[in-house]
Amino acid sequence: MSASGSENGAAYVVAVSMGYGHERAASALRSMAVGKQVILANAYTGLPATDQRLWSTGQTWYERISRFKRVPVLGSAAFGVMDHLQEIEPFYPRRDLSRPTLQVKQTYALIRRAKHCKHLIDKLAVQPRPLICTFMTPAFAAEEFGYPGDIYLVVCDADVSRAWVPLNPRKSRIKYFAPTGRVVERLRLYGVRPENILFTGFPLPMNNVGGPQATAVLEDLSRRMCNLDPRGVFAQHSSELMQVKFGQDFCDYVAHKRRTPIALTFAVGGAGAQREMGVAAAQSLAHSILDDQLRLNLVAGTRPEVAEYFTDALQATSLKRALSDGRITILSTPDRAEYFSSFNKLMRKTDILWTKPSELSFYTGLGLPILMAPTVGSQEDFNRNWLYQVGGGTDALDPEFANEWLWDWIESGALARMAWNGYTNAPTHGAYRIEDVARGREWSMHELPLVV
Repeated sequence: MSASGSENGAAYVVAVSMGYGHERAASALRSMAVGKQVILANAYTGLPATDQRLWSTGQTWYERISRFKRVPVLGSAAFGVMDHLQEIEPFYPRRDLSRPTLQVKQTYALIRRAKHCKHLIDKLAVQPRPLICTFMTPAFAAEEFGYPGDIYLVVCDADVSRAWVPLNPRKSRIKYFAPTGRVVERLRLYGVRPENILFTGFPLPMNNVGGPQATAVLEDLSRRMCNLDPRGVFAQHSSELMQVKFGQDFCDYVAHKRRTPIALTFAVGGAGAQREMGVAAAQSLAHSILDDQLRLNLVAGTRPEVAEYFTDALQATSLKRALSDGRITILSTPDRAEYFSSFNKLMRKTDILWTKPSELSFYTGLGLPILMAPTVGSQEDFNRNWLYQVGGGTDALDPEFANEWLWDWIESGALARMAWNGYTNAPTHGAYRIEDVARGREWSMHELPLVV
């Protein structure tokens, strides 16, 4: 971590490597970061041993309980206790929610008594720039320890708990990048001043967006719509919209000249949970895979044990050949930065994304239909609701029967409709709006409607 690596870096981008969500948001902002590097508050060079212990304790317990959740009765009970601490209360009726929670008080106790994150803040303060955090603790510490630059906090879910707001929000100078209109409204209930809330949308990777005109999104969506609407069911009812975006004859539905095998990507979460669903889906879809109708991508992320689980399970089935010839791929890498880069490249080739409704819910803004695995945590319940609201996703059904319901949804044009809804209703240019703010420019993108 160096403050002098790139003098034209617009900001320090700070994340934590807990799960994938916070770091995924930060990776989309890498191009504007000093030295084009994301700083990990819990894993940078020179991290004091005290801070390392504090970070490790929280991360270890979260991942253990997330995986333990699969254990009947006891697992759900243990996860429920942990999840209650970060639970998001119902939004209605609107009311004052500014009173700090126990979790906020505990966070500030660590900052004030143990000087949590002070080493990092002092190091960055030597050459101050705007500080963009994707987790609340470094942002709270920056304000507490008098960081001389602007402090921004990127919210990584469709709604946000009180844990993300300081003890005294009305006096705080932390500014928020909100991914949804609901987060804007929620922060107001928590007492954040309106001038400190910027509605940007979630920062999607710029290479997947393709600039202000979203050229990459439109290129990928054009191919995807042809694949996901083989009978032209959706296009038949939306022909005028299709013609405006893609031209009058962008698909030949009779000859299927531009169709390729459907690319389905199944991604597990950062704790490695739900891996069994990926194998069950693969076994159900075996005929479609071996018949070259479908390609399956299994995303193990940075978990070698998940990649090994996928490999061992498939090697023992008729899919062994598909695993060796590329009809099934397993994305696995020990390096997290490489993982995010590889995952984003994979998304450009993906037609359907199957995952729990984590921060990946926002990827529907790239024109991706999302099949939602069961939620893990209160924030994912709200992400799920948001995906239904924008029309970009739906709950996946039993993976053991995926070869039936998935093809029904494809043949009926249902997934094509979700892809189009995600593209038209979900924010796409969050990273561009955030970069404009970090560089002190007027917004180059249009303003978003308050409620999406």
